[in-house]
Amino acid sequence: MEELLFQFPKTALIVIDLQKWLGTQYAPHSAEQVVTRAATMVQAFRKAGAFVGLVRVSRKDFMDMPRPLLDQAPPTLNLVPGWDEIVPEIGVTDTDHLITKRQWGAFYGTDLDLQLRRRGITTIVLCGIASGIGVDTTAREAFAHGYQVIFATDAMTGFSEEEHEHVVKTIFPRIGRIRSTEDIIACAARQSCPASI
Repeated sequence: MEELLFQFPKTALIVIDLQKWLGTQYAPHSAEQVVTRAATMVQAFRKAGAFVGLVRVSRKDFMDMPRPLLDQAPPTLNLVPGWDEIVPEIGVTDTDHLITKRQWGAFYGTDLDLQLRRRGITTIVLCGIASGIGVDTTAREAFAHGYQVIFATDAMTGFSEEEHEHVVKTIFPRIGRIRSTEDIIACAARQSCPASI
């Protein structure tokens, strides 16, 4: 019997930080490209009745922000009104699970692992912004928790092409499988997918 890349209902789509604070300085894909591809996957997973986790950063007063000593300043936050809301192209439905994080990864300090395990989910598909920060940290946490990870690398982007290419070519193949949005949507349409796709 051929090994499966994933099958429902054991697979979840986890979308990282596609919220209204998105800026314009990303590479190799634009924020618009990432949002469009992610929204297409979200619709496919919702149609299949699969778990969709929409991850966002939110803070009431910024007093809970990590304050490490740094050699390089972090990217400037684009705190427009409603900055912590999920972008309208994706939206939030009653069937989605909204995960609010206060650091880079979507597992630490959230109920994501609990929600996945209670549903018997063993595989997660990851996408979002930024490849080398929120997506990478969440992927490493998922790997440490024992999940199978699939990366929709054309539905994610970095603050630089170098950042994106480093994790896509060096880190992600060591902790999961790399596929395109098109491949993942094709799998979602048939509810399971051979690993060879």
